Amino acid sequence: MTRFPIRALFRLGLLAAPIAGGAVHAGAQAAPSYQVGVVSEAGDQVTWLRPTEGGLEVDRVVPVGVMPTDNDGPHNLAVAPDGRSYYVTIAHGTPFGTLWKIDPAGDAVLGKAQTELFPTTIALTPDGQYAFVANSDFHGDHPRENVLTVVHTATMRRITDLPACDMPHGVRVNHAGTRVYVSCMHSDEILELDVGTLSIRRRAPAGGAHASGAHAPGAGHGDHGACAPTFVAVSPDDQRLYVACNTGNTLQVWDAAKLARIGEVKVGKGAYNVEPSPDGRLVAVTNKKDRSVSLVDARRLVELARIPTSKPVVHGVAFSPRGRVVYISCESVGADPGAVDVIDLQARRVIASVPVPGQPTGIAIRSLVSSSSTH
Repeated sequence: MTRFPIRALFRLGLLAAPIAGGAVHAGAQAAPSYQVGVVSEAGDQVTWLRPTEGGLEVDRVVPVGVMPTDNDGPHNLAVAPDGRSYYVTIAHGTPFGTLWKIDPAGDAVLGKAQTELFPTTIALTPDGQYAFVANSDFHGDHPRENVLTVVHTATMRRITDLPACDMPHGVRVNHAGTRVYVSCMHSDEILELDVGTLSIRRRAPAGGAHASGAHAPGAGHGDHGACAPTFVAVSPDDQRLYVACNTGNTLQVWDAAKLARIGEVKVGKGAYNVEPSPDGRLVAVTNKKDRSVSLVDARRLVELARIPTSKPVVHGVAFSPRGRVVYISCESVGADPGAVDVIDLQARRVIASVPVPGQPTGIAIRSLVSSSSTH
């Protein structure tokens, strides 16, 4: 299993490479108030980046994984609300995956909890007490009912595995901490869970008359439904849900109280990840098969811009705390490393790009202080 220590990355020229229009440099400036973390699925590492005046620079690289002859496959990253720990899903195991809890002050592993087959995304409750992990089981037989693993984070004990749907992929807790929403790729539906009872309250189809795809909902492996929802996000006021339709190439907008679709916006091909801005005015959608990011007006439900990225396969999205820039993870293709792109939301273009090797996927923000962000 190949590791990428910082010195080696500098020798290979894989750190802090600027693109036209945005230099990435250290320079004399105030200490950043947050960091950007990204996991590399094929490199078994977490890279922590710090914002600079022109973009980003690498702070440290943290190796993860335990299998010396195979990739462990870290897929997603989530930061505790208090910033005192962060969590990584390790997709591969013997045979099950795990959820790791890591201390950011030294990056020591604080605990591990077994999940099920190929855990993908992580959602934490606002009090940080519980983690909900979607087990996607990409390589198993389908159709099948996969589970959502619930972990008590203080003890890292698995509470239960909730039977959910066929390939749950995205999972998100609302800001009130009362509901969990799950996007199910293969059964083409959205689930709503009650946090207090750990039970499914409602489910609704994501495919159907309003989706732009040509396939029927509930299709099996290799033949996704009309939407094939990959990720789900919640608006800052908890009133709306945003769903990325991977085969429908759209952003769906849902009424959270009714668990019903109220709108749909055409975006780029292979809509994959979705995230609203901190003020709720914008929604960013990564278009995995279109080498672009769509910016959508959350009120008017129109695509404002479709911004080309530095790399062809686009994955994760994370807004800076003040919503001035958005960070986009782009996957590696062959020997070409992946990257984290920095998009200026006023200029609506990529202003910097930092190469990150080893298939960067999940991305998240960790606040360092409570003061206003530099970005």
